[in-house]
Amino acid sequence: MIKHPLVKRFFPLLLSLCLFASVAAQEPPQIDTAELDRRAALLMNQLEMTGLAMAVVENGKISFAKGYGEELRDSGQLVTADTVFRWASVSKGVAANTLLSVVEDGQISLADTAESLAPSLKLPGETDPNLVHLLSHQTGIVRNAYDNRIEAGKPAKLTRTALNDLGVLCQPGTCHTYQNVAYDAAAEIIEAQTGLPYKSIVQTRVFDPLGMDSASVTLEGLTRSKRWARPHGRFGKRIKSVKPTYYRVPAAAGVNSSVTDLAKWMSAQFPEQGQIPIDRLAAMQTPIIQTRGEQRFLNRRFGDLQNAHYGLGWRVYNYHGHKVVGHRGGVDGYRALVMFDPEKQAGIALMWNSPHSRPIGLQMEFLDQLYGLPKRDWLRLKESS
Repeated sequence: MIKHPLVKRFFPLLLSLCLFASVAAQEPPQIDTAELDRRAALLMNQLEMTGLAMAVVENGKISFAKGYGEELRDSGQLVTADTVFRWASVSKGVAANTLLSVVEDGQISLADTAESLAPSLKLPGETDPNLVHLLSHQTGIVRNAYDNRIEAGKPAKLTRTALNDLGVLCQPGTCHTYQNVAYDAAAEIIEAQTGLPYKSIVQTRVFDPLGMDSASVTLEGLTRSKRWARPHGRFGKRIKSVKPTYYRVPAAAGVNSSVTDLAKWMSAQFPEQGQIPIDRLAAMQTPIIQTRGEQRFLNRRFGDLQNAHYGLGWRVYNYHGHKVVGHRGGVDGYRALVMFDPEKQAGIALMWNSPHSRPIGLQMEFLDQLYGLPKRDWLRLKESS
């Protein structure tokens, strides 16, 4: 069990998840996957798109998985549901889940300070953030602190130590400032508590139990895959090589897999599946801190997603009265997202090998179908049929 005062906040959600899960499992399919397939195919006619993979989950099971476009532009190597992409920041949910599983082992608690468990983590100020603050980006320092150093090739631990040089924007637990370098302290804590490499613990506690055969957390794991998507820039320009930078912070952005395995991970977030302990799911999916910057981004193009918050490794929203959970991620030449309703056991997973935001519209069109809302052109393809 996760022992921390915040766990009291999770019990209403636990009850809600239990009450709705059995009902959701009996609901007939609501998603017109043929229409999503058609729309995805139209999306690939856009100059900026190279490859895309999409999977849909209904009633806890994968009902659709398909690839579009090419793994490498003009190569003839077509994307399939087995093509491996990078998850980027969608990886953060795996780190939160794994660290919570270590908490459940009983040697540490969510109330422990992150700095006491991750020796390389040095933060400014006198108040030490705990593990809840770490996993919900409430450390109090400027957002994306020292990402530029990681991108310049600096080691993660050395960069985390340098965070102490920064100023304090707010006291821990009082504001949301998104992190990668600090967040990756989760991997350091997991390694210190288990005595094993982060990639090994994630393999044994997440990938193997869920049957995620294509999943890995290293650059080598990506490039040694039988099929993998190469990164591309704007309008299909090939990026010559995959940058190793964010693999240096694997808890923040290190996971690779096929869209099928990403959908398996998403399905594991549904309590009815019984693959992850229900109190752990509740801990991750409970809104903890409001994310105003995220809401401003959404308001510009995807404003039906409201009340944006962050839990532990997951974003939480309200969509026309329904609680939905998800995350987006982006690294050089890759993008990924998942969005799901845990009560209805339904969700969508998308990955693509270009730096554009237009495919987010497929997520919105999925949600409109899920809730029986009028059809809207979220992809901005300007076609009505």
